[in-house]
Amino acid sequence: MSLRFPFFVDLSGKKAVVVGGGTVGLRRARVLRDFGAAVTVVAPSLGAPLEGVAHIARRYQAGDLAEAFLAVAATDDRAVNRAVWEEAQGRGVWVNVCDCPEECGFFFPAVCRSGHLAAGVAGDGTDHRRTAQAAAAIRKALEELP
Repeated sequence: MSLRFPFFVDLSGKKAVVVGGGTVGLRRARVLRDFGAAVTVVAPSLGAPLEGVAHIARRYQAGDLAEAFLAVAATDDRAVNRAVWEEAQGRGVWVNVCDCPEECGFFFPAVCRSGHLAAGVAGDGTDHRRTAQAAAAIRKALEELP
């Protein structure tokens, strides 16, 4: 896999649909919410409540990505994640499929924030530990800025 290009975009008010209410889905939903997206999580249940995020309490259905700017497929069901990817492809929706890098139109970076600054760290997907270490160093550097 090649090195990923960092792409920063204003998500303010843009519709983001996260399919899956487990740990990964909720982590992605929280980040998207914190960057201003209008987030909806589609999942029969949530691993934990998440304030400021809409919840549709059922399994994913075709049509759930209508009017979405971006989507995340974060279930433990390969067929559901693939169906989300297929719908996103058909609608021109940016999609991140957590269990299949080949089906990702974008990748979630390790997000580093401090005040009005944001940085993202992403590697080529082969060394997650090094990416986490780099993100920790950048977070520390951002916190130390005057």
